[in-house]
Amino acid sequence: MSSAPPILRLRGVRKRFGLDTALDGVDLDVRAGEVLAIMGPSGSGKSTLLHVLAGVYAPDEGSAHYLDTLVSELGEADRARLRLEEFGFVFQFGQLLPDLTALDNVALPLLIAGRPRRQAVRQAKSWLVQLGLADHAGKRPGELSGGQAQRVAIARALVTAPRIVFADEPTGSLDSLSAEQVMATLLELAKGTGATVVIVTHDPRVAAYADREVVVRDGRISGVGILA
Repeated sequence: MSSAPPILRLRGVRKRFGLDTALDGVDLDVRAGEVLAIMGPSGSGKSTLLHVLAGVYAPDEGSAHYLDTLVSELGEADRARLRLEEFGFVFQFGQLLPDLTALDNVALPLLIAGRPRRQAVRQAKSWLVQLGLADHAGKRPGELSGGQAQRVAIARALVTAPRIVFADEPTGSLDSLSAEQVMATLLELAKGTGATVVIVTHDPRVAAYADREVVVRDGRISGVGILA
């Protein structure tokens, strides 16, 4: 793990929202193929850190690289294209579109990327089968359990074969059993594709799945630990 080159690199990153400083001089390398857990109390800046790593936010100061791309210098349109083509996302509440079926939710990133509908649907079905959701493909999010909805979200995140999966509190809305199942599924499938995984969590049980843990406090990295 230590010999793998950084796939993401932050140097001197600061991010402010009004008068509040969310990140204050953050340096961080994320290595290709690792599972990194970002932990910290509420309001510590951990979700902001994930959003800067993922190119959702541009830093106000400092630099953010993805491989050889200086993401912090890209405009919003180019960052959006990067996220679509290279990254996958899993959120706490899934953020599935309520009027679309599970199948259409999974196929959506491929359709946005310009894939033919037949190909997008075929790939989406394949992921739903892998996740044990073939019988739920025609259901809308409101007809799914929390664990099922998160597995649909995992399928949507992985269907584009992303280089990196970003997961922001992916088990925060689930009971402990469903949380364990979702984490095991996410990491098994992501590692099977060779993806790097960056997880924001407040739950030590979720962080225990990671190779490495970063602790954020008051917008700064206060500790880094090897877990596996």
